[in-house]
Amino acid sequence: MIQPDRARLFRQLHTRRPLVLPNAWDAASARVIELAGAAAIATTSAGVSWTYGRRDGQGMRREQMLEVVRRIVETVVVPVTADIEGGYGTGSPKDVEQTVRGVIACGAVGINLEDSPGTGGAALLEPEAHADRIRAARAAAHSSGGDLVINARTDAYLMEVGAPETRFDETVRRALLYRAAGADCIFVPGVADAAVIGALVKAIDAPVNILAGPNAPPVAELGRLGVARVSLGARLTEAALATVQAAAREILERGTYELLKAKLEFSAADSMFRP
Repeated sequence: MIQPDRARLFRQLHTRRPLVLPNAWDAASARVIELAGAAAIATTSAGVSWTYGRRDGQGMRREQMLEVVRRIVETVVVPVTADIEGGYGTGSPKDVEQTVRGVIACGAVGINLEDSPGTGGAALLEPEAHADRIRAARAAAHSSGGDLVINARTDAYLMEVGAPETRFDETVRRALLYRAAGADCIFVPGVADAAVIGALVKAIDAPVNILAGPNAPPVAELGRLGVARVSLGARLTEAALATVQAAAREILERGTYELLKAKLEFSAADSMFRP
């Protein structure tokens, strides 16, 4: 399936209400997620950064992120959307264009593009500046002959910007501006209250992506609230690292192997991949 066809399929999947997108950090995790039944896969910038031994938050280079995306796309059949943080480089529209061309060349069908951090120590980028990056991403996709589902992320809640009572209006203001600039979806991480989520869905004229986890409403309830996309961010990566940490501590401190019993057998794991 060529890239525009995959992107068309990915757009159609957003009618599921919600489309659940478990986040992968490498080809192996992506394949496991696909075989678990995912209809599409998102990457996590944090998980990918950690595999390179770097902190999240533009801690890796563009080419490192693209290499992981390429390997994931080559390993799975389902559509893949890439977390490109702030676009890499300086985060300028020109840098975003270059990153988007690379994402499309890898065969991925979407991006997350976030409006944090801002410049001069500000938590968030000025919304007009982020809108310029969204327009650049859309133009780059068009000029590349591909298609791209742009998930514009706004972090007023996640970064706890301003007084709590101002965050809803600021999020909606940014969301509407990003939508007008060419975003397909709006990602609002940091919100777990069902009433706030429902109000955001009603106020934003676009599919809304919510970051889920133990403190968020269940997936079915998010769907009833009208949420279009549900992703997990780095939470699967965190769970995997917690398992490694606990098993390593067990063998190093007690010399036992109990935690290794809950595992995929070698033959089952190996058979997931091509020879």
